[in-house]
Amino acid sequence: MEVTKYLSVVVASMVKFVGGPVTGIAVGLNWVETWLFTVAGMMASVMLVTYAGTALQALINRFRRSAPRRFTRRTRLAVRVWKRSGMLGIAFLTPLLLTPIGGTILAVSFKVNRSLIFSYMLISALFWGIVFTLAVYQLPDLFSRFTSSETGK
Repeated sequence: MEVTKYLSVVVASMVKFVGGPVTGIAVGLNWVETWLFTVAGMMASVMLVTYAGTALQALINRFRRSAPRRFTRRTRLAVRVWKRSGMLGIAFLTPLLLTPIGGTILAVSFKVNRSLIFSYMLISALFWGIVFTLAVYQLPDLFSRFTSSETGK
């Protein structure tokens, strides 16, 4: 039943990036498997949204009852990130603050080339995947060391 374990990590990281490492440790995968399937989940989400982005936007606009508000706090923040650092900033912040879906929607809304979206998001997923996976796998050890040093006085 390894396939279900892998799929659960992929699905969790498609929705929220940090969900992949948390799910990986919960189902008993090693950190390399967790890292690889977390990256695969984010990239599956990026591909899905990139290729279905315009169709999804048309569908949302079709059922929208009123015009969207143009200047919200969220849109101003997105424009500020875009103006300061472009696609690099969006890709860097996607696993941290945005979801894989949200970061890709943002990139698609700024009309970024698909190949650029894929390459930057892949680099970001590889980097942040290692950081989050190792952090999640090392946290229990750090807590046990801290509590054992406190009780060992």
